[in-house]
Amino acid sequence: MGEVATVFLAVLLVGGGLVVVAWAAAAANAMLDARSVGSPVATAAAAPLREVSRLLRQQRRTLAGADSLLWRIAGAGLVIAAMLKMLVIPFGSFVLADLPVGLVWFNAVDVLLWALWWLLGWGANSSWSLVGGYRFLALALSYELPLMFALTAPAVAAGSLRMLDVQDAQGNLWFVVWMPVAFLIFVASVVAFSSWGPFHTAMSGDIASGVIAELSGVDRLLVLVGRYAVLVAGAAFAVPLFLGGGSGPWLPPSMWVLIKTLVVLAGMLTVRRLFPMIRPDRLAGLAWVIILPLTIVQVAVAAVIVGVNGGAL
Repeated sequence: MGEVATVFLAVLLVGGGLVVVAWAAAAANAMLDARSVGSPVATAAAAPLREVSRLLRQQRRTLAGADSLLWRIAGAGLVIAAMLKMLVIPFGSFVLADLPVGLVWFNAVDVLLWALWWLLGWGANSSWSLVGGYRFLALALSYELPLMFALTAPAVAAGSLRMLDVQDAQGNLWFVVWMPVAFLIFVASVVAFSSWGPFHTAMSGDIASGVIAELSGVDRLLVLVGRYAVLVAGAAFAVPLFLGGGSGPWLPPSMWVLIKTLVVLAGMLTVRRLFPMIRPDRLAGLAWVIILPLTIVQVAVAAVIVGVNGGAL
């Protein structure tokens, strides 16, 4: 019972921390929006709390012919998917689920996101929602293969799919230094599967917010929270994958994981303001003709370096 209680408490702490950081990301995003239009930044910081309060009081919308079960499973599933990703992330030497295939686990949950975003579009029985679902599938077909190869490069360098091994293999030099292509593609893919920034075509204004067009009340709140939670989980996963995990001077490893996660997250939030939205058809051409070959070259470079040195740098 003691071990079960410890695991349960750890899950609660990780889940609570995920929600807190997701709220902080939403508040930071609101403040950046306010600053760009000249509105009071202090007022914008409380915007997420006001939105949560409004949605909790708002009545759930019902649509004729909607598959309410699938619709709501998809909405709640985003938060669950984010927590599943967090299970294999090391906080120093501590990890909730020390799976020998932790890196594959992350990618498998990413594939689950395909189904969740699609069900949000399908379950509503609404034209704009369905268009948003199809747009996400088109987007996913573009980023998924480059993401898989970007994940392969650190695994090749570490000689393992276990996240603690990948983290420990960066004792001398972080992977981001000699795998910049894989790192950038991984970060871009996280932004994409969170339907964020230049990849938010599934929720864009030209289709009346797409997959969330018909959502209201708690259902809409779960999707918005889940979107930020998935973004945070992806930023946190980049830390042991490319940024040396909890390595750093003076502070405890868990604090370094948090600091590095916040730095990556800040970069992801900034991306929204630097690049325009990319159409799925144009992204497909870019991904398959340019990005995918670059990622394969990155994996080949990692394999050659490991072969020559007998291990990671």
